[in-house]
Amino acid sequence: MKKLIMATNNANKLREAREIVAPLGIEVLSLGDMGIDCDPDENGETFADNAAIKARAVRAAVTEKTGGSPAVFADDSGLCVDALGGRPGVHSARYAPKGQECAKLLGEMNNVPDDERTARFVCSIAFLDTDGQLFTVSGKCEGNIGYEQRGTNGFGYDPVFMVGNRTMAEMSADEKNEISHRGAAMRELYRLLKERYGE
Repeated sequence: MKKLIMATNNANKLREAREIVAPLGIEVLSLGDMGIDCDPDENGETFADNAAIKARAVRAAVTEKTGGSPAVFADDSGLCVDALGGRPGVHSARYAPKGQECAKLLGEMNNVPDDERTARFVCSIAFLDTDGQLFTVSGKCEGNIGYEQRGTNGFGYDPVFMVGNRTMAEMSADEKNEISHRGAAMRELYRLLKERYGE
């Protein structure tokens, strides 16, 4: 396997994936590179379920178009807040209208004290090998929910997710990648690919 299809057209995710797997000599292709449009209904109960749904749908779409059996990976991620029973969780992207996620979350957390504001970002990656075998890896980043939105470098829940005394949105891209849930999951994927395809 020298080509790996990533179930995304997100330029930042794609760049990060290419940088991480580059030492293995594997080329990472996007949905756009493959000329397919695939947006399955992610109705799983866990991040891993949703990542697998996406990976299988993309593999089927590529196989139908090319007749090949590609290796594919997909990710799903979100924010789990302990005081909210793990919400928004797998519904993170649909928790509030785009751009209003932080405001809604801060409203729900209004009366929650410092020591109960723990939360984590979670990312699961599903990898479907050329033979159809499914592997799942994951990563997480522990933190707390702040009391106000701070920083301009992030998106989604980054402006309210505190790691230490800064929000994710107050960190540089490099700093964030070092500790992020997606970065951790991608490094696990690298280890999996190296085991299977490394020299």
